[in-house]
Amino acid sequence: MSLNPLFTILLIFIATNVFSQDMSYENGKKYILGGLEVVGLESYNEQTVKTYTGLRVGQPITLPGEKISEVINKLWGLELFSAIDFYITNIEGDKVFLELNITERPTLTNVTFYGVKERKVDELIDDTDLKKGKKITESLISNTKNYLVNKYKKQGYLNTKVSITTAMDTSATNARSMVVNINKGDKVKIKDIEFEGNEQMSDKKLRKALKNTKKKRFGRFWKKSKFIKDDYEEDLGSLIDKYAENGYRDARIISDTVVKVDENNINLKIKVEEGNKYYFGDIDFVGNTVYTDRQLNQVLGIKKGETYNGVLLRERIADNTKPDPNDITSLYQNNGYLFSTINPVEVSAENDTINFEIRIIEGKETFLDHVTVSGNDKTNDHVIFRELRTRPGQKYNKSDIIRSIRELGQLGFFDAEQITPDVLNANPNEGTVDLAWSLVESGSSQIELQGGYGGGGFIGTLGLSFSNFSIQNLFKGEAYKPVPMGDGQTFALRVQASRTFRVYSLNFSEPWLGGKKPVRFSLNMSRTQQFAASYSSSGNIEVNKDQQFSITGVTLGLAKRVQWPDDYFTISHSLGYQLYDFRNYNIGLFNFGNGKANSLAYTLGISRSSQGPSRIFPMTGSTFELTAKFTPPYSLFSNKDFASLKDRSEELTEKQYSEGLTAAESSELEDIDQERFRLLEYYKIKFKGDWYTTLIDKLVLRTNAEFGFLGNYNSDIGDVPFERFFVGGDGLGNFTLDGRDVVQLRGYDEQALTPLDPITGQQEGGLIYNKFSMELRYPLTLKPSASIYGLVFLEGGNAFNNFQEFNPFQLKRSTGVGLRIFMPAFGLLGIDFGYGFDEDNTGATGPSGWQTHFIIGQQF
Repeated sequence: MSLNPLFTILLIFIATNVFSQDMSYENGKKYILGGLEVVGLESYNEQTVKTYTGLRVGQPITLPGEKISEVINKLWGLELFSAIDFYITNIEGDKVFLELNITERPTLTNVTFYGVKERKVDELIDDTDLKKGKKITESLISNTKNYLVNKYKKQGYLNTKVSITTAMDTSATNARSMVVNINKGDKVKIKDIEFEGNEQMSDKKLRKALKNTKKKRFGRFWKKSKFIKDDYEEDLGSLIDKYAENGYRDARIISDTVVKVDENNINLKIKVEEGNKYYFGDIDFVGNTVYTDRQLNQVLGIKKGETYNGVLLRERIADNTKPDPNDITSLYQNNGYLFSTINPVEVSAENDTINFEIRIIEGKETFLDHVTVSGNDKTNDHVIFRELRTRPGQKYNKSDIIRSIRELGQLGFFDAEQITPDVLNANPNEGTVDLAWSLVESGSSQIELQGGYGGGGFIGTLGLSFSNFSIQNLFKGEAYKPVPMGDGQTFALRVQASRTFRVYSLNFSEPWLGGKKPVRFSLNMSRTQQFAASYSSSGNIEVNKDQQFSITGVTLGLAKRVQWPDDYFTISHSLGYQLYDFRNYNIGLFNFGNGKANSLAYTLGISRSSQGPSRIFPMTGSTFELTAKFTPPYSLFSNKDFASLKDRSEELTEKQYSEGLTAAESSELEDIDQERFRLLEYYKIKFKGDWYTTLIDKLVLRTNAEFGFLGNYNSDIGDVPFERFFVGGDGLGNFTLDGRDVVQLRGYDEQALTPLDPITGQQEGGLIYNKFSMELRYPLTLKPSASIYGLVFLEGGNAFNNFQEFNPFQLKRSTGVGLRIFMPAFGLLGIDFGYGFDEDNTGATGPSGWQTHFIIGQQF
């Protein structure tokens, strides 16, 4: 199309001035839109763009006017174009013909990163939104560059340089590829931290106050000396807090300077003004009616004349660093006064003494209106509500909310990290709030299916454990998803078998028997069979099933949560019966190879568990358990001469291991011990305690102490050959043939610290043991799908034959590192590398040395 010169001049004038801010829309001329043409499109449909503009042929339009401006702004808002221009191509009477000239932004087809690890690329693409199909703009490139530079500066790479280039990509229309080069350089370290103006506080104390900003020092590995701006600025606040803790209320930082030493080192220069030292004067409470001044002073714990400590004052008013602090705000909130406000106000400063008023607005007592739960797709509501300490109509109580978080976490059905109580619809005038519990279900069932080779044969294991079972829906087909779930019961079934042994066990427990009170009912049934095995001349294992030893047992238990001394305590009772059956099982493990032994025992347990919030990775609290197991004292009602039987048994046993026994003497020894142990009588005391302390962030110290003693009522009978303590190794009992307690002590072979019998010279189990351990734990991830944490441990323990030999300080010591992985479907898995510093009881000389222990299914 050709244009005459006059029209061209008109076109240029309109094109350059029609949208100028200097022209008034009031001078615009009205036209009828005769046509609209869109040029410059490469990937978009012309009709789509026309439709989006909202301009229609035949509509009135004013040039210049607001309509064209609106269209341009609308198109700019899409961020799809780098240039948008309107031109008048023709005017015929009152008709105007327009051309919309568009330049499309190029589309990103792919991006390549250099200078970072390949596994980090996907994360960077997500963070910068550099995804395929993204329109490339100057803003996108600038924002990406700034983000990457700031990201690595925060990690201590202050010299980070980022360059971004694009190139034409001929594989697509109007497309470009992008290359991002990242040169992080070396981390910038702090060579020195210098202070100026400090006369009352030494440089050493001030450097210590900078928690995350440290200068280079040989041997420091727990705090790096890299410079991170955010941490540094936070530490400057900590520096002022340090002065405030020591009475210097007016201390301030006059200047802080970063001085570049070289490319990889800087110095920090901090100038302070300390001001005068102050002391607490009178502290008066104003507005309190619920609590007396004396009660509030006891919580505040600050006396007149003490050195002014602004940090302490703030924490005693409201300590936000702890979930359940002992402060005045919590005192009110634990008694229903959610809307209370407490403000300390300086009312006068006389010389070096500051007088305070703590002004309290108590507000209205607050009650819970509605309490709801969400996110429990499998667990029934009643299982959750019975654990909650927050009920509709109750006073608002912060400590009850914190306790409820712990109780829900201890169930093991939910991700303890994501248990969130939200306070909604707070109404200070009515004194009501709603509480909404948001939960995330985690796997609560486990399957164990494994096979291996050991003891000369294949060992197969099948185990099913459901910790959120519902027995009432057992016969409802629609409830199987894949099994009846949701009532918080525990059901476990396990079978393990090889050519030489078989183990069957069934466990069931109901934590709220009757549904109204926390009374736990438990039922355990088990049967173990061990067959005699020997090696043939060809080296193969030959199993004789006519020679076997079996244990059949059943235990019923009741445990009740009590309110005294506090409601963390539980008292438990159980009654158990075990039948030990020997059939031609003369392998030297016990003195009799034929016959039966019966154990009927009552166990009383007292325990307290406040650990939490998670059952898998506790960070606070403690748990201890004291149990006492008793059998009836049958010998008190018997006229048998057990003293003579014991003396003869020891005489024959000693002869057996020195010169051997005749067939008649072997039969006599077997009959004697069968008579002594037909009805087992003993008592067994055990204690175990664990304490959890959070040190820094999620670094947790676990300390542990254990003790056990197996005694007898009648010394003429002696100690039973069952129920003994075997110390050493990973602590996993697997199948235990004689009711033994297998005690973990890493760094030593399995049960290698068990004392030797003075007569037989064999390991027959200790009658007393003690153990102490410390673990430092740190989580790598605590996600519901898998919780992983590493640990470092120190342990010491030992087992003894009697109280005369017992020495609690004669410990077998070890140290090492480990890793734990908890996956809901498979339970706890782990590995430990332990080094034993002392000799074991297997006859080997020198330290036990390095040992590797695999942990499968160990309790938390």
